[in-house]
Amino acid sequence: MKIEKIERLIIKSLQEVKEAIDEENLDLQVSDISLFGQRGILDSMGLVSLITDLEERIENEFGVSLILADENAMSQKKSPFRTVSSLAKYIHRLVREEKLNEGS
Repeated sequence: MKIEKIERLIIKSLQEVKEAIDEENLDLQVSDISLFGQRGILDSMGLVSLITDLEERIENEFGVSLILADENAMSQKKSPFRTVSSLAKYIHRLVREEKLNEGS
């Protein structure tokens, strides 16, 4: 599984949410789009929508059920929800860990 594949899933989910946030100047091909925070394009409801959609897409694509907004994510010094790239790396790590746990 490549991070680029996860980034594409995030972009697809973001395109769904984008309609709801009505952001006209959003270039959805850039992996360093600021998602949430000071320069983020999503408010808290948009982030919840993105996370919900992503969890479903991840389960369909990789056969792994994840909860992205858990205590681990919220307690990190740097939020994994800052950019598309940081979220993709976080998801990649979670999917790898989950698959390793399934093999045990």
